[in-house]
Amino acid sequence: MSHVEDELTSQPECWARAASQAPDHAGVLPAPGERVAIVGCGTSYFMAQAAAALREGAGHGETDAFAASEFPHGRAYDRVVALTRSGTTTEVLGLLGRLAGRTRTTAITADPATPVAGAADDLAVLDFADERSVVQTRFATTALTLLRAHVGLHPDRAVADARTALAEPLPEGLADCGQFTFLGRGWTVGLAAEAALKMREAALAWAEAYPAMEYRHGPISVSTSGTATWMLGDAPHGLAPQVRATGAAWIAGGLDPLAELVRAQRLAVAVAAARGLDPDRPRHLTRSVILTP
Repeated sequence: MSHVEDELTSQPECWARAASQAPDHAGVLPAPGERVAIVGCGTSYFMAQAAAALREGAGHGETDAFAASEFPHGRAYDRVVALTRSGTTTEVLGLLGRLAGRTRTTAITADPATPVAGAADDLAVLDFADERSVVQTRFATTALTLLRAHVGLHPDRAVADARTALAEPLPEGLADCGQFTFLGRGWTVGLAAEAALKMREAALAWAEAYPAMEYRHGPISVSTSGTATWMLGDAPHGLAPQVRATGAAWIAGGLDPLAELVRAQRLAVAVAAARGLDPDRPRHLTRSVILTP
């Protein structure tokens, strides 16, 4: 079993632990009413998108998400939350350095013995969700679970649905598709982007992601037999039959959307195996992006 396979199967336990620890982290996570930005790179950026939509939707305050390299320094925030598994990512550390002394910062990381511990004002450590793999799975979803629980939106069914996502077989023939599209709405737009990234990283697959209503505005033109279109969360009325009419396979997301992401992670590993690829050694990637001056 690859590292990524082993790690993605441990997610139900990691989520349950993060949710139970959310009250312990309340003092370092955004308070209701704070104007907040959540930042990250790659997978962490997509988790930031999901977390920002959840927090603002829950009425906890205006919340934006940015890639760490694209942070708008002309805007004022009460707190910036940085998601960084490794604690060493160049863009995150650079941003925290620029914010020091003028904006309160919190880092959510898997490894406190890294430069991020000295760069952020506050730290939330999820060391039990750290990973050996380059491809992120459990740390990202566990960090999102922590933030989801912090705003009271971690449902009891999420952990059970994650176990279902690991136990049930993937839809037949899905690994043989040549193109994959993931769709989301609201907070699941970030999850859709992350699902597509997993397919690209682990399986070198042609994978795209869109807000569900935007899919009809152009991207649906590439759908055909051999395309799999996967909805994370509830689909807009009428979209499923329109997709099926193209000849594409439609996969409805019946589980909690974060558990649907687990199913997509499994798909990435399955497609990698079918193509003779090692998901632990993704092409051109490293566990942390550290840029030299």
